[in-house]
This record gives sequence, structure tokens and C-alpha cells, in this order.
Amino acid sequence: LSLSLSPFIPLSPFGVGGGSKFQSPPSPLKNQNSVLCSALVRECMAVGLLSHEVSDLCIGKPALRSLPLSASVADALCSLKRCGETHLAVWRERSPPSAPPSERRAVSAAAATCLGKVCMVDVICYLCSEENLESPAAALRSPVSALLPKDPGVVIRQVDPHSSVLEAVDVLLGGAQNLMVPLRASGGGGRNNNNNNNKMQMQQKNGGGVVGCCCCWLTQEDFVRFFLNSIGVFSPIPASSVDVLGVVRPDVLALRYHEPALSAVPLIRAALASQTAVAVVTDDGKLIGEISPSTLANCDETVAAAIATLSAGELMAYIDSGGLGGPPEEAVRAVKGRLRERGLHGMLELVEDAASTLSSPSSAGTTSSGSSSSSSSDEESPAGGGRRRGAARYSRSGSYSARMGRRSEDAIVCHPWSSLVAVMIQALAHRVSYVWVVDDDYQLAGVVTFPDVLTVFREQLQSFDQ
Repeated sequence: LSLSLSPFIPLSPFGVGGGSKFQSPPSPLKNQNSVLCSALVRECMAVGLLSHEVSDLCIGKPALRSLPLSASVADALCSLKRCGETHLAVWRERSPPSAPPSERRAVSAAAATCLGKVCMVDVICYLCSEENLESPAAALRSPVSALLPKDPGVVIRQVDPHSSVLEAVDVLLGGAQNLMVPLRASGGGGRNNNNNNNKMQMQQKNGGGVVGCCCCWLTQEDFVRFFLNSIGVFSPIPASSVDVLGVVRPDVLALRYHEPALSAVPLIRAALASQTAVAVVTDDGKLIGEISPSTLANCDETVAAAIATLSAGELMAYIDSGGLGGPPEEAVRAVKGRLRERGLHGMLELVEDAASTLSSPSSAGTTSSGSSSSSSSDEESPAGGGRRRGAARYSRSGSYSARMGRRSEDAIVCHPWSSLVAVMIQALAHRVSYVWVVDDDYQLAGVVTFPDVLTVFREQLQSFDQ
């Protein structure tokens, strides 16, 4: 590149670079050529960025772990605990060979579409609904379809592996939480995908209600990380503040610390759908913590009892007080006492049954070895704060991630004048898809989410594509 520009750059008597202390000051023409060169390099990098396919982001991604539609809520709960996944896909079962050909064809076509995904937070919120607090045991016998959204196509969208990154970002900005991408059995990355297929076949043989599906997840985090790896292409936009870029959302999900945690259940559902969290604030609007779906995802079903009896502030302390073995006995006793006072005997029985299961020798040696992760990282879980079932999950990697060690009181925050790239790095480092925005005295001003970040890059990519 320097050789092609050399006819336009005035040379010193001593050659390029000089070699003498008597050198001419940079000429305007040379500065202009440097700017032109930088713009040309960015343009070439942008062309390379636009040439990437969705399949490039799937390298190393494991196949999805799944449940059949015939499974119950209890089956989903058991599978989530055993395999260590944060989410399970729900698929329609294929018809048995004895079924009529017309029925097999109809179900086979329907099986190509994922019916939705379930996680521990779905189970917890379901148990906290008014009709299930009295009899959680009956709620666990309900079909897993009770946990699914009414319109699963809004949450999960299947995309072709050859789709461009730009097309995939458009699908995410259209409201999809996850992209489901078929794993290719051959071609680029074929060895990885063949290994994933073999793992899925082993899962089917081992049972456990797993339905084979040679697909993987892609999340908003995957695309934000992809753009961060090519951040120089978008200069100088990433250095601009989030306030100047207009990506601070003033409308947030929040409640006061003294309000009942049970009143936060609709907010937790909304936070799960928007992949954010519920801010816990003081009476004057200062941020003191959060109730995060990603933290609840590492609790077990008994946290529903704490949600039913504690305030928002007490719930944060309850979750944060637990280590790998769960909350301390005094905290559990306090929750049990409030359950008795409110006549929630079914929920009390659920807590006691879970405690007896944990203390049994057979459950003490249970681990999740051999299971694969469908999170955005292959080495870390995207959720944090190990609780009752966290020991099995941590045994897979042998280490804590940055997100795993964070308390509910340690909400990830930035300021209106923080740069976009700083916010991106902060969110990715802590494995969250949002960052709270506060002013100097910790007054909550809003939130920056990954869709807002992706919108900025989408606009820049569109200008490159023109």
C-alpha cells in the first residue's frame, strides 16, 4: 500500500523515512494521503465484515439440548438440573413408524420448527403464579407447554447458515431472542459439527427425554462480541458516549427494595423476555441492586418460596447469602416460618422435599459431566451466582466466570458519558446483555441493552453496504 502511494508522497533527499535530523515537516498532501489510506483500510475491512455468514459464528457451538413436547414441567426441571444448561429447546416428537403416512408427514414438517425454549426462571415464575402457590406439586405435573410463549416464533427464529450477518442482525432487531442455526455435517467446520452430531446421538441413547436436533443457538451476545472483534471498522462511532448515540433507554423495569418480591414476578417475566433485569431502587430512585433472570437461572425451584414470602431487598440478600450449598439454614428457616404463617403448606413441602433430596447420599455425587453447553461461550456459563445446584455446573469447567462471582447488589453500571465500546466490553466481561446507566449519585437514569448496541452497528453496516 505504501508503494502505491509513494508517487504522491514527497521524498526527502535521504530517502523514505529520512535518516537525518534535517527532515521536512509533514506536508498537507502527506496528511491527506494518510487519511485516505486509513479510510481505504476501513473500507476493505468493512467489505470483509459484510462477507461473513452466520455459520462463521457457529464454529465450536454445540448442538442444542432438547425436550419433547410430551414432557412435564417436572421433567424440564430435572433435565435443567442434570445437564447444567440454562435453556432447553422444546420440540414436537416425530410420529412413530406405526402412525399413518399422512400423520407422519404432518408431524415431521411440524418437527422442523422449534416450539420454544424453557429455563429455570420459567419454572420459578410458573410456581409463583397465584394458582400454583397453593399446590406446586400439581403445577410440576403440568405439561411443559405451560411454560412456552404463545407465539414461539417471536422468541426463536431459524435462519439459514449461509445468511449474512446483516440479515441475522435484522432478525434479532425484529424481536428474536435466539437464532436457531442448523449445523452443517460437512464443509467448513465439518469436524466440529460431526462431533456435535455424535454427542446428540449419545444423548438420545442415554435417554433423559432428549430429542435429537442438529441446531445451535446464536444470541445477541454472539453478535456484539463479533462486532467488538472488528471495532476499528466502525471508528469513530464506538468512542462516542452512549448518551450522544441515543442508546440509553429511560424506561426500565424497577421496584423499590421494600416492596414484596412476589410483585416482581411479572417484571421478572418481562426481564426474561427482554434479556435485562429488574432494578431494585430506593424510594428516591437510587440503584441498590437487581433481581436478574441470569442469577435466578442458577437457583433451584425452592427460590419460589423466597419470592413468595420476602421483600425485594430481602430476596437479594437471600440469594447472595448462598454459596455452592445454597442459602444458610437460618435464612431457609425464616422462609419456612413465613410459609407456615401464610398457609402455603404445599410450597413448604416443596422446600422440605428439596432439602431432603440434597442431603441424600445419592444426590451428593451427582454431577453434570459429559453434558454440553449451548451458551454463548463454550467454557463459561452466561449465568451467575452459583446456588443450590451450582456445584454440579461448576464441576464442568473447574473455575468461576466473571459473571458467576457477582452479587445481586453489584449491578453492572455505566454513566451517560461512558463510551459505547467501554459499555460493550463491560457487558461482555460480566456476561450480561445490559448495563444500567446511573449519574454521579447513583440515580438510575436508564439502561443500555444489546439490541440498542446492535442498532448502532446495523446502521453503520448499512452505510457500508450501499
